Order: sequence, then C-alpha cells, then structure tokens
Amino acid sequence: MKSLKCACLGSKLHIIDIESTLLRALPGFEIVGLASVTIKEAATRVKSALSALKDFSLPAMKIIINLSPSDVKKDGSYFDLAIALLVLLQKERFDSDYFVFGELGLDGRLRSSAELFSILLFLSTQVDCAKILLPKDIALKAAMIPNFEIYAVENLAQARDFFLNDEFRQSCKVKAAHPIFDNVIEISGRKFVPNLNYELDFIDIKGQERAKRASVIAAAGMHNILFEGSPGCGKSMSAKRLPYIMPPQSLEEILLASAYESLNSNNSDFSAVRSFRSPHHTSTRSSIFGGGSGMARIGEVALANGGVLFFDEFPHFGKQILESLREPLEDYKINISRVNSKVSYDTKFLFVAAMNPCPCGNLFSKNSTCICSDKEIAKYQNTISGPILDRIDIYCAMGEISEFDEATLSSKQMSDMVLNAFKNQINRGQSELNGKLNDGDIAKFCILESQAKEVLNRAISIYNLSQRGINKTLKVARTIADLRNCDTISKADIIESLSYRMKR
Repeated sequence: MKSLKCACLGSKLHIIDIESTLLRALPGFEIVGLASVTIKEAATRVKSALSALKDFSLPAMKIIINLSPSDVKKDGSYFDLAIALLVLLQKERFDSDYFVFGELGLDGRLRSSAELFSILLFLSTQVDCAKILLPKDIALKAAMIPNFEIYAVENLAQARDFFLNDEFRQSCKVKAAHPIFDNVIEISGRKFVPNLNYELDFIDIKGQERAKRASVIAAAGMHNILFEGSPGCGKSMSAKRLPYIMPPQSLEEILLASAYESLNSNNSDFSAVRSFRSPHHTSTRSSIFGGGSGMARIGEVALANGGVLFFDEFPHFGKQILESLREPLEDYKINISRVNSKVSYDTKFLFVAAMNPCPCGNLFSKNSTCICSDKEIAKYQNTISGPILDRIDIYCAMGEISEFDEATLSSKQMSDMVLNAFKNQINRGQSELNGKLNDGDIAKFCILESQAKEVLNRAISIYNLSQRGINKTLKVARTIADLRNCDTISKADIIESLSYRMKR
C-alpha cells in the first residue's frame, strides 16, 4: 500500500491520507472514503492523464483509492495529482511525507483550483514546515507562506520525476518571501510583524484629546469602545484609524487573517495592517454573522477577527443583529449551523461603535439646538440594550471641534505607545491582550494596590457594577497601567478606567 497527503476544507481543515492498492481482480478504478462526485470523476481524468504517458500503461488489476479518515466528506478536483501518482508509483519506493495538490488535464498538464490557496493558508495554521508539491501556476504565491517548502511541477511526468530523481526534485523548489516579513520584531522569543503604514493618520483629527487617549487604550488592550458625539466630530475618523495603531500581529495571526479573507475573496494577501470591517446598518444578519441557505459562509464578525469590527450609526442596526453580538463579543467564537455544514470561526476583534447622542445629533452641540423630545431621546438611546452596553469596555463622549483645536498626536506616536504596552503584556506571560483575558487571568495579572482596591469597592456600590462590569474596569485599568510601565494597578488607573464607563 502506498500513501500521500492532501487536505480539504469542511467545517474545519481536515488533513487527508490518500492510500492506494492494486488487487488481482477485474480491471477497475474505485475511489472510496465519502468522496464527492468531483473526486469520483478524478478516475476518468487520471486514467486519461496516465494514458498520455508513453512509457506507462495501466495495470490489468483493480485500483482502489481510499481517502482517510473515511467519515469526513471530501470535495475538490485538487486530489487528482496525488491519486495519479499513487497509481504511477505503485512499484516504486518514494518519500510519502509530502502534501500533493493539483488538478489534472486529460493530457497530464497540471493546474490549480479556486479554493487551493485557501486550503494552503489554513494548512499553514496547523502544520509547520510542511513539504508541498503544487502546480506551477500557484507555486510562487504559495511560497509566500512562511514555514512551507514549496515545490512546483507543470505536468504529471514531471511529478513522477520529482519523486524518483533527487537532482530534479531540488530544481523544483520555489523560494519567495513576502516583503512584510522582512521587518520582524522579537518579543520574549516570539516574532511579530509591526505595521509601518500610517495611510490614515490621527494627525488629521484636530483636538479630541480624550478620544485619542481612549483610542490608545482600546488599541493597546483590544478593548471594545463606543464613541458618542455630534455629527462631524470625528467618530468615524477615529474608528478607521484604529487598525493602524494596533499591536503588531504574530505570524499565526497574519496567516489566519489571510485564510479567513481567502474564504471571502479570491485575491487575499498578507498585510501588516489588521483587518477593518464596517458593515452598513442595512446589512442582513447572515452577511454580518455568516450563513446562507445552503453552505455556511463566513460573515463580517469572523472576517474582523484580530482586527476591528466597526458599527457606525449603532442604534440603527436591527435589534436581532445587536442582540446576536453577545456571543462573539463574550465567547470570541461564532458558530454557524446549517443542514449541510457546521462551522466555527474565531471572533477576537476590537469592537468599535459610533452613535449620535440623539436622533437629530445635536444634543451635545453648543452651536446647534436639539429638536428632539425627551421621549425620542430615551427611545433612541434605549435601542442599545443593557447587556450589549455591558460588553463595551470604554465609552467616550466627543464634543464639537472648535477653531482653536490643533492636531497633536500622530498615529506613529500613538502606535509607539501601544507597542510599549503590548510588550509589557507579552513579557508578563499573557497569551491574550488585556481586553480578552478570562476570569482566571484577570485574578493573576490585574494586581491592585490597596488604595485602588478601596476605590473599586466604592465604585461597585455607587455604580452598581455587575461582575462583568468589574472585570471590564479591571482590564481597562490593567492596560492604563501598562501604558505607564507599571506592574500593579494604582488608584489613578482605576479612576481613569471608571471615567470611561457609560453612566445612564
């Protein structure tokens, strides 16, 4: 029995062992192991491609191909090459420690398929230093994925020579490196890719010092934030600039972000800038959370993983959509169940919301008069339920910009502050940023000074804080302390953290 490796995407990435054997029976070609119609059609393509080889003839035996594990549904034309090689090399000894992908033409030429790059990206998040044989038309792009050994061939004859000729095998190796991996920083033995692109810069926002301070805290700890203010005060501008000052991504985060994006787009690329997703308030629930009538498709909350999910005009989103945010904001996962598939995606994003203080937007204005009644204001504000607001770490009210306001902090300066706080979190041994710490990690890392404990205890009584509210306060205070390079949380840190709570 011979074998090679492949992979397929279902509810998650599955690594598939392709096994072959020849039996003394009537000639035939059978593929077993929950193979789709596309894979079963491979028998015809493989036989035609093998017949195109002048020095090979199909054995007069029954060929059986098994795709293991047998309880996983498999689909895709990229299984062709591995199946053909197992028949072609049945009497040869070869290294089976290779992942082999490629669709065969009837004449033996190889080509890639639409979903192949997505599979390679997901494979890179599970397997290190894999050796992969691919069609030449995708090899250069695949070689950009770090920690892969990529080899490329053009047709089935070259693929056979690849396994039988060591010298030819080395000539097939493809080397390439994506430019963003040229600038890597190391923190506590871990490698991160910093963002050096400040295309959208906070220097464009005049004044709004409190909003900029809140943005630094939110970015440094991945804290959910709500901006509230009159139209034109800079809420959306602040939100769109947050990805440029967020902490550097690890290699794994970049690969996973590209893998998720590849499920939504055929032209995904690696980026040092974290993702930014901003669905319109008229978007459907399935487009935001994922799903569809048949297969479970990826939605905006999963595409925002590791980056920013921005809800502008927060109260205008449907109640069902707002309440559905609870799971991804609390559990950092979204589970999509459909008849044909069940999929789970990570949702560790920085949630940013922006809203006006009232329907007309002038409640905070010093220059314009609010025309809304108290009832209209209350109805507008009560659109956002208490449980959703309880999942917001930072609330920032923004005033109008005056003629005397000046541009102060730039994104580069804010990014340096965030990087400093990020290093403190990593050096402390945290596996998650402050905003995503679980209850056990909060007790371990959020150490309060005695005066800070007294302030927090008084705040619990005064503001009637829930346990979630207490934890949010502690996590924001931890980030504020990290920005000051302090190991413990002081009284001032707790007071500032409490100042960012919404009081309604």
